Amino acid sequence: MRITLKINLLTTAWMLLILILINIVVFILFMRTTLNMEEDMGFQKAGDIVKNIDINDTPESIQSKLKNNLTEHSYIRIVQPKGQIPYEVTNEKALAKKIKGKFVNKSESERRGIILEDKEKQVLIVRVPLKDGRFHNASLEIGEELEGLETRKDILLWILGVSTVLAGILSLLSGKWLSNIIMRPITNMINTMEDIERSGVPKKITIHNDTKDELQTLASTFNRMIDRLEENFEKQSQFVSDASHELKTPLTVIKSYANLLRRHGLEDKEMAEEAIQAIHSEATRIQKMTETFLDVASLEKEIELETSVVNLVSLCQSILKQMKQVYKREINLHYQESPILIMADELKIKQVIVILLDNAIKYSNGKIDVFLDKNEENAIIRVKDSGIGIPQEEIKNIFERFYRVDKARSRETGGSGLGLHIAKRIIKLHKGEIRINSKEGEGTEVELILSSRLEL
Repeated sequence: MRITLKINLLTTAWMLLILILINIVVFILFMRTTLNMEEDMGFQKAGDIVKNIDINDTPESIQSKLKNNLTEHSYIRIVQPKGQIPYEVTNEKALAKKIKGKFVNKSESERRGIILEDKEKQVLIVRVPLKDGRFHNASLEIGEELEGLETRKDILLWILGVSTVLAGILSLLSGKWLSNIIMRPITNMINTMEDIERSGVPKKITIHNDTKDELQTLASTFNRMIDRLEENFEKQSQFVSDASHELKTPLTVIKSYANLLRRHGLEDKEMAEEAIQAIHSEATRIQKMTETFLDVASLEKEIELETSVVNLVSLCQSILKQMKQVYKREINLHYQESPILIMADELKIKQVIVILLDNAIKYSNGKIDVFLDKNEENAIIRVKDSGIGIPQEEIKNIFERFYRVDKARSRETGGSGLGLHIAKRIIKLHKGEIRINSKEGEGTEVELILSSRLEL
């Protein structure tokens, strides 16, 4: 069953249920109010009759006065304590015969259903005591068919029934119209998804009206998701393209030297050693590049960190000692207090610091300074060099995969262009922040901000 039909049927059923409940309440209130009015009129009529009967009236006069107050399909009688009926007038003998007289000491009313002429009719009976005059120990009883009530009841039931049917029809029509309005964005989304499934090309939903409701939010969210997918597709394509480009050069070198060895063999030892050295160097480069690719893929999966308490001072001292020995460069560590403790994955934080130092070494010739600082909430690591710097318009792209400032991707400095992307990803996993301040020709400063709160 289509959701539009479900909405239509459910709204109509709910509307009819509400109308039926309202009709029941209206009918009950109408009947109660009408009966109360009829009873009040009956008691008023009985009171007028009692006042009109005088102690000196003859039986004929009393009979005449009672007859003068008769209405259509009714009777009036005087009832004594033992049920005797000295006076009775009626224009509906069958009605008077059906209802037995009853003596009362206090006023009362009664509604009774009786069968007359094979039809059920409602009769209102009013009884009041006669305590004054010649009938000081008797009661007056008036019985009257409620023909007006039955007519009004039938009219009311007809009106309620017709209005309910009309409301049901209008509800079906309006429900169909409303469900079409509600489902239009969803239908557009379904059609768009089917187009995407058939063509394999991401496509956005066209939002025609600015309704600012949940359906527009749903469509906008879908469009944002499509934007993210397109962005990821582009990044994936760019990743494959860049990875192929990075691997192409070393593979070409290896193939060239391999062909050279195949043609000339090992007769020329100097040439053979050069070829073997080049093949080994390029193979090592491919191995490192592959490991970097695996790091990127691993970090994209939101891996869980193996956190522990890390002393940044001792960690940086160890890293700088190794870097100085390998690169023979001046790298200075500055800090005001020790230890500076954070909760982090030590190996990954070490990887970030090595990446920053490696970039500083590649793109500068002077000394490199590492500053450690701490405030109430964060620990701060700053790596500063006085190298070639980064143009301001390039800083926003520096964390993209394979991005290099030198568009020709010069191999002079080596690397794959993934270092800062990996560093930012690791810092993001630590819920930290990485900032770059640089000026072309003057140097670069990279700042890492990590929470110094320890979770014990």
